[in-house]
This record gives sequence, C-alpha cells and structure tokens, in this order.
Amino acid sequence: MDISLTGKNALIGGSTQGIGLAIAQQLSLQGASCTLIARNEERLKEALGTLDTSQGQQHDYLVADYSNYSGVASTVAQHVQNKNIHILINNTGGPAAGPITTASPEAFLQAFQQHLICNQLITQQVIEGMKSDGYGRIVNIISTSVKIPLKGLGVSNTIRGAVASWAKTMSNELAAFGITVNNVLPGATATARLENIVQNKAAKTGHDIEDVTQEMLDEIPMKRFGKPSEIAAAAAFLASPAAAYITGVSIPVDGGRTGSL
Repeated sequence: MDISLTGKNALIGGSTQGIGLAIAQQLSLQGASCTLIARNEERLKEALGTLDTSQGQQHDYLVADYSNYSGVASTVAQHVQNKNIHILINNTGGPAAGPITTASPEAFLQAFQQHLICNQLITQQVIEGMKSDGYGRIVNIISTSVKIPLKGLGVSNTIRGAVASWAKTMSNELAAFGITVNNVLPGATATARLENIVQNKAAKTGHDIEDVTQEMLDEIPMKRFGKPSEIAAAAAFLASPAAAYITGVSIPVDGGRTGSL
C-alpha cells in the first residue's frame, strides 16, 4: 500500500496545536513538505520545529487569521505563485458552544466565514496546481455532528453540516481530475477545545469537571477520548496515493460514539 507523500506539498490549517498540528506532524513523517497556516507566528515557529525533515522536506508557514477570509485568500494566493499545493487540510477552531435558540446572527455569520468561506477560497487557490501536477487531496476536518447533531453546539452543528454539503459538491466537480475531497469527523478528542467544552458545561450545570468528563466518556463505546494522532492517521491516509478512489465521504473517527451508520 502506497502511503508515501515524498515530493508532495501540504497546506494545513489551524496547525499550531491539537488535531491540525498532529496532522502536519504525520504528513511530514510520510515525506510531505508542510506549510502551516495559523494566526500566531510564535506558535507557528514552534510547531515548525516539531516536523520531520529526515527525507529532505522543506517546511514553512503562513500567518493568517481565519476571521479575515479575504486576508487568508490573499495570503494563500501569493504562496501558490511559487509552490503548488498537492494536499489541503481544511481545519480551524470550532464555533463557541451554546444552544441554537439563543445564538445570534453574528455568531452564524462569523462561523460561516471562518469555516465554509475560508475553505472555499483556499480550495480555489490550490485547485489549478493540483490539476497541473496530477495530484490532489482535500481533507476537511469537521465533526461527527455532520451525522448526528451534538447537544449544546447549535452554531457548530449548523455550520459543520454546511461544510459537509459543500465538500460533497466539490468532490463531484473535481473527481474527473483525480482530485479527491473527503471529510474526517473527529469525535471527542483530547484537545484544548475539548477541555473548554467540559469546563463550560461544568460551569453552566454546576457539576464537577470529573462528573462531566465521565458523562462524556460513558457515551463512547471505547470509554476514552481520542488522541489527535488518531485523527491525523485517518487524514493522512486520505491524503495518500492509496486513497485515490475514495472521494465524497465523511468518516467518523470517534471510538464508536456516533449512533448511525
């Protein structure tokens, strides 16, 4: 099975921590040269130092804030003038938790711009390079809420579903060029975002953090949270030559928590 990414260039969003960083690290281990993109330059520099370079990979980074979608598009457009991107990992921090009944229009608009609009603009910038080099893999890191909405994540559930539909449509249009578009749906994963969700839920309910954590674990057949590296493994496979005939799918990586096929 060919999972080597030697000679491939990858662009990874939200790659200074958590799942995004784990994906960048895994792609580099498989030989890809990685371009990290996030808003904090100091953390980007630190993340860059954790990537494998034993196969002659050349890693770099871009500073961009996904709350400014036009700025992100401009930054990526300038970057691809000198380097074709073969693997795009669309990933950014999720919207704040909260019920949908009290969500503001601004919360929806902000999330829509940071996720769907940024995905669209970045993808548009890398497509031609993928076509010309004959290799393209687009992997979107979304959420299991694409399958079943999660309690207390009203805005996130809404936007994640929109991104999944966008990705399926994009996959159909790019399939003839051998470019695949797929979604990885992380379940509860041990990241800073999960810690914030647990803390917020504990504060709102008056329950101990340990009790809230245990309640979440009880919903997972494997009885543990996922590791960022486990999400990264799924994304890296979809980015590899071995996954050439897989496109337009959403794959949960959640320890069996999602209660649907």
